[in-house]
Amino acid sequence: MERKIERFDKYMKYKGLNDNKVTNSLGLSIGTLGKSRKENRDLSDRNIENILKFYTDLNRTWLLTGEGEMLANENTNSQSLPKTSYTTGRPYYNVDFIGGFDLVLNDQTIMPEYNIDFAPYNQDGVFWCNITGNSMQPKISHGDIIALKEVSDWQSFLTMGEIYAIVTTNELRTVKIIRRGISDDVFRLIPINTTDFDEQEIPKVMILRVFEVLGCMKRI
Repeated sequence: MERKIERFDKYMKYKGLNDNKVTNSLGLSIGTLGKSRKENRDLSDRNIENILKFYTDLNRTWLLTGEGEMLANENTNSQSLPKTSYTTGRPYYNVDFIGGFDLVLNDQTIMPEYNIDFAPYNQDGVFWCNITGNSMQPKISHGDIIALKEVSDWQSFLTMGEIYAIVTTNELRTVKIIRRGISDDVFRLIPINTTDFDEQEIPKVMILRVFEVLGCMKRI
């Protein structure tokens, strides 16, 4: 079965793109595309979204499923816009991850306000909630909605240089880029807005749960 990275390679060849140009244009970590080509690997959902936002003539449906034509038109683009729903998509909880997210984690009776129907986020385990704060601007802004998916085995493996939402044992919550620390028992938490916010280190033993931040958007 053809993988998404293989389809994107076809698009790159058609457009005369190389790994270096794509990496620089999208702000990817060096080697991301090469790693995606390895056996049993593929493009992450967040990288797919970045690709589709930048290369607007690329057909979302074709990249995700292989169906249809490689190049998009107005019809295919309009079909992939996010919309609210009560029957399809993934749940949206009208709570802030930084303050109030524990209600969703600890009370299974909490009902979502509605669903957000937006490929490629319509997958098991994904949910949406609000985010406040300015430490991740301009990529994630105060008041955005973020798509999260829990990383249950983060202690075994976590891709460095990606954005995660973490919950600590002392009930603090934050969204940051995670990188390796000065020792194996700590992570570095990196803000994007380094003008107003500092890098921090956190012991791994203080991390209770980790969620991958798949994407963000304005409220719909």
